[in-house]
Amino acid sequence: MPKVAPIDQRKSDHLQINLEKDVRSALTTGLESYQFIHEALPELDLQSIDAGLELFGRFLAAPILISSMTGGTEESGEINRRLAEAAQEAKVAMGIGSQRAALEHPIQSETYKVARKAAPDILLFANIGAVQMNNGYSLAECQRAVDMIQADALILHLNPLQEAVQDAGNTNFLGLAKKIELVCARLQVPVIVKEVGWGISERTARLLADCGATAIDVAGAGGTSWSQVEMHRAQDESTRKLAAAFAGWGIPTADAILNVKRAAPGMTIFASGGLKDGLDIAKCLALGATLGGMAGQFLKAAAASTETATKLIHLTRRQIEVTLFAAGVGKLADLDERNLQKVW
Repeated sequence: MPKVAPIDQRKSDHLQINLEKDVRSALTTGLESYQFIHEALPELDLQSIDAGLELFGRFLAAPILISSMTGGTEESGEINRRLAEAAQEAKVAMGIGSQRAALEHPIQSETYKVARKAAPDILLFANIGAVQMNNGYSLAECQRAVDMIQADALILHLNPLQEAVQDAGNTNFLGLAKKIELVCARLQVPVIVKEVGWGISERTARLLADCGATAIDVAGAGGTSWSQVEMHRAQDESTRKLAAAFAGWGIPTADAILNVKRAAPGMTIFASGGLKDGLDIAKCLALGATLGGMAGQFLKAAAASTETATKLIHLTRRQIEVTLFAAGVGKLADLDERNLQKVW
């Protein structure tokens, strides 16, 4: 049996832990503090509600993003194939997990390439950890990640807390903004900068706007906590206790969206982090996001079958459409904070 590389084992661990363990943040998303204003006379036909949009040159039937999750192992390659098939059928966007495994072990590249092969028409995002640019990566690796899956954009993910509580994590984030700026300026596709579950502050949003990021995925607290994931992976009690201390860390998703709006007006915002359904996505859109991303629900659905994942996407789209209808909003472009009320 071939020896498993450490990064491949970590990928496998992450996948299994997310499927089998409770890794939720101790915080909520903040979205529960908002409700839509119900319109009893919407003056709309539900069948004419338009949830579609264009982004980065691709048409999406709904503002749904299958958030970046996995790749790098045989099992995760099958998950990516099923997710991509579902995204292709439902015409929604998809991000893949960090491609470091394939950049360092090219034999794993098929577990990522499968996404574009299964979904030639979707909006597809490549993904690498920004901190790797302080560990030998450069514009060349960013381009290789994009070329590997024929991506429409590149996600650079930020995960300082995860790295800090992980055995042998990469914790040197010094000077990273300048390197992100270089990639934003020279890469031939849009660059999305994404947190992994602890949100974006106003300070970070301003910094990323100055770097030239095309979009920011706030990935706020309220969903999967990667410190909890690392707690389950830890091999010793001290590391487990270190990770466990941060279960309640982060900026809730709703607050993170508003942070970006204040700090970087006009920035394209993707919302993720604890979104449960289409109603949560619609709340994020009203607060200022362009797409709403979910990961855990789609991961569990794809672990069952492509058909299960496809049904979940269609249900989520219908939830968004019904929300628009009941709020008296005929199209996504007309949805904004005026359709919401703060309930506490």
